[in-house]
Amino acid sequence: CSSLAIGTRSGYRLFSLSSVEQLDQVHESNEIPDVYIVERLFSSSLVVVVSHAKPQQMNVYHFKKGTEICNYSYSSNILSIRLNRQRLVVCLEESIYIHNIKDMKLLKTILDMPPNTTGLCALSINHANSYLAYPGSATSGEIALYDGNTLKMACTIPAHDGPLAALAFNSTGSKLASASEKGTVIRVFSIPGGQKLYEFRRGMKRYVNISSLVFSMDSQFLCASSNTETVHIFKLEHLTDSRPEEPPTWSGYMGKMFQAATNYLPAQVSGMMNQDRAFATVRLNISGQRNICALSTIQKLPRLLVTTSDGHLYIYNLDPQDGGECVLIKKHSLLGSGKMEENKENDLRPPLPQSYAATVARQSTVPSTSTMPGYSEDGGALRGEVIPEHEFATGPVCLDDENEFPPVSI
Repeated sequence: CSSLAIGTRSGYRLFSLSSVEQLDQVHESNEIPDVYIVERLFSSSLVVVVSHAKPQQMNVYHFKKGTEICNYSYSSNILSIRLNRQRLVVCLEESIYIHNIKDMKLLKTILDMPPNTTGLCALSINHANSYLAYPGSATSGEIALYDGNTLKMACTIPAHDGPLAALAFNSTGSKLASASEKGTVIRVFSIPGGQKLYEFRRGMKRYVNISSLVFSMDSQFLCASSNTETVHIFKLEHLTDSRPEEPPTWSGYMGKMFQAATNYLPAQVSGMMNQDRAFATVRLNISGQRNICALSTIQKLPRLLVTTSDGHLYIYNLDPQDGGECVLIKKHSLLGSGKMEENKENDLRPPLPQSYAATVARQSTVPSTSTMPGYSEDGGALRGEVIPEHEFATGPVCLDDENEFPPVSI
């Protein structure tokens, strides 16, 4: 099951996508208007919301119980929020706050960082190595890599010449993809070492704004979308030397000649020739709209999901062997009435194999400590309920929804 979270003028909505044809609205809230950030912890009942009405305040809810767990206010507008089962990261323009998601205590404030006007940052969804990546420079494409578990700087990566525009970890936190504001080249680095592993060319004709970078769960594919009508999917594979000595085709022969020619060309030119182009592409019917992509397995087949700012979800088939042009198979409206999932008691006991996404929170309450926004004296949750233990991890664990992506948020 894949999850989807969207912010609207009236509040926010949460969806689950169990099949290509079935998009169910799990929850809708109209309590806070003009929501521009909504982040759900995988498929759990924990959701973090920020509204234009109070852009400096973060609200954490247990939506299944309809309760607020806590809220925090910051010195300036919240630009982005990232979370996994260990950490919740709040990014402002000139600072980053790292919370322990289990009790919401503030663990670290990163202040020595350049202005980050877009709130660009990425957090590994693998809580065993909660690496955080954010721009290390406002003028160049330097990446600052921070260890969210040890709360120490890991390294800096000179990724691009120009300022960064997009960052994304793979599911294990062992790879990091990046793109600059030019949007022509996408690079993948090893983590935590920072060695360049792959370099893909999105295009040379024009500069674009990369709005979404995402790995497939098995790290075999990397998807990039922008403000243009084309979505690119790259395949992460190394060419081996086990090919035949004599190329059997004319294209293979020419390819080998080009590969040999790069040894005699300037580094800049040879590097450009060695860059891999897209394995698969999608031509959207729209251009200029912001969109977010995800690579997911639905009904045992690889799919590309594209959500657009006009409130639509497009589902494409991806051929994992031959690539090429992806085929549109379904379009869903996210702003319509939506089919609400029935909240019956029997639904709380899903059929085997049990999914973590359907786990029900244990009843657990604590006395209210404060209703005022801001930090409590001990730096922990302000009011509401203790977050259920099973929604988080104290160390490496294996849960069913570890194989899922965090929700796509638009």
